Amino acid sequence: MKYKKLQTNTGAAMMIFVIFLLLGSLTVIIGIVTPTIREFAIAKDSFDSKQTYFLSESGVEDAFYRIKNSKQISASETLVLGTSSTTTTITDVGSNQKEIVSLGDTNSHQRKVDLVVNTATGTSFNYGAQIGEGGLYLDSGTVNGNIYSNGPITASSSGSNSITGTAISANSPSVTSDQSNGSGTPSYDVKFADTSNTQDIAESFTISSNNYINKIRLYIKKTSTPSNATVTIRTNSSGSPSTTVLTTGTLSASAVGTSYGWVDVSFSSNYLLTAGTTYWIVVDTNASSTKYYTIGANANGYANGVGKIGQAGSSWNATTPSGLDYYFNIYTGGIDGNISGYNVNNKLSVGGNIKAHTVSYASTSGTIYCQVGTSNNKSCDTSSADPSYIPLPISESNITTWKDAAAAGGTYSGNYSVSGSNTASLGPKKINGNLSVSGSGILTLTGPLWVTGTVSVSGSGKIKLASGYGSDDEIIMSEGNVTVSGSGAANGSGASGSYIVIATTSTSSSAVTLSGSAGAIVLYAPYGGVTISGSAALKAVVGYSVSISGSGSITYESGLADISFSSGPSGSYSISSWKETQ
Repeated sequence: MKYKKLQTNTGAAMMIFVIFLLLGSLTVIIGIVTPTIREFAIAKDSFDSKQTYFLSESGVEDAFYRIKNSKQISASETLVLGTSSTTTTITDVGSNQKEIVSLGDTNSHQRKVDLVVNTATGTSFNYGAQIGEGGLYLDSGTVNGNIYSNGPITASSSGSNSITGTAISANSPSVTSDQSNGSGTPSYDVKFADTSNTQDIAESFTISSNNYINKIRLYIKKTSTPSNATVTIRTNSSGSPSTTVLTTGTLSASAVGTSYGWVDVSFSSNYLLTAGTTYWIVVDTNASSTKYYTIGANANGYANGVGKIGQAGSSWNATTPSGLDYYFNIYTGGIDGNISGYNVNNKLSVGGNIKAHTVSYASTSGTIYCQVGTSNNKSCDTSSADPSYIPLPISESNITTWKDAAAAGGTYSGNYSVSGSNTASLGPKKINGNLSVSGSGILTLTGPLWVTGTVSVSGSGKIKLASGYGSDDEIIMSEGNVTVSGSGAANGSGASGSYIVIATTSTSSSAVTLSGSAGAIVLYAPYGGVTISGSAALKAVVGYSVSISGSGSITYESGLADISFSSGPSGSYSISSWKETQ
């Protein structure tokens, strides 16, 4: 019998082939799938990164919007979107900058955005009434808000006189300067705060008699938006400023215009200076090649001192050319602050604290800070120093800048009148004459106005801002007297926080007379008197002297602390830098 031998290895080759085929297929599949997975992961990472970036941007934008528009915001805020979040922190950087940092996170993917904002050239009205050396007189008048006066605050015997907030009367400076240099067009322009070697300036001086320094004035202009400058009075050391600081003030960048103008600087304390002793004014700020100051100067114009340039705390050098003196004024002395009602039966009612050297016939639920007190409802708290002079919120330099902006729109020669039921739109414009709005006429402002004559709003006449202003404000500048009477009024654009500022450089005791309804109006008369009577009511007032009678009132609104103009100086924030840092 024959047996057939079975082949036991006939499938091996096929199995090996199949295995290699599978391995090859897997290799191909892995080769195809792995890049796909990798690309998917990259795409997801990119998506997460972009989402994180946009969320970080949103955090910065949200914080900037809230700061710019005076909305409530904490030093640290967190925004959440799905699985993503961003934490925004706000830090004060120097005296007029804020840094906003937003760190976003999505599945451990982080991106950081950094925004730095500056206080723009601007104007802030921080009080219902801010008064110059002429003081405030109340005769049945009310201020709903705080008052800061560089002169006395007094009340009459008739009617009810009240201040709902804090009342402060500062020790005022002398009317004339003790030391001064410069007037007219400067012979030299000295640029500083542009490099480290020319970062700061200094001017030495002596005073004529022992007295307290109260304020100084500088004839100055700026380029772009430099930082606020610290102004100090220092002792002398070998012909240069020492490191010993006697008193400190701030040169507000918002008060300095792009054209020359005098700018006031007040001090935190009134230091007693000694006659015949050399002292130094030092203006110290940050250096930037694109954001700096220029001060007027002349050659050997001031016999009792000399100007220098350099860096405070480092080195001081002679000016170029040598022997220059900067334009300045120094004011000393003055009158002690005083707040007074009429008598024990007619006391001035104050809702908040009272601060002045002398306080008489006053009643408050707060604290009375004074050195001398008579017939008040509380004794003097003598622990606080007398309040110091503070500059008014709009400087001569600001006025010059606004005039330039108005004149850029052309000149109207002659008196400009809107009467009857007529309407008109105007601005920016310089009016060589008077401006009057009467009857039921309506004048719509489309830019700043510079009026060389008087401004009058009477009858049912109205001045208002064009709707395009939104929450911004505008100014009318007059060189003559201003009168608002009857039901005449000035109003903003209709948006919340929009105002019209009417300013006059008149030195008359009747620079502004308000007996009309006023509206959303802010009055400014730094050299003259403001009279508010009848049932007139307005938002804020600044004047050399102010008199309120016949139930007249001022009702301060918080938005005035960040008043923002569409042209010229504005009081909002501007962006210094905006970049991703991580």
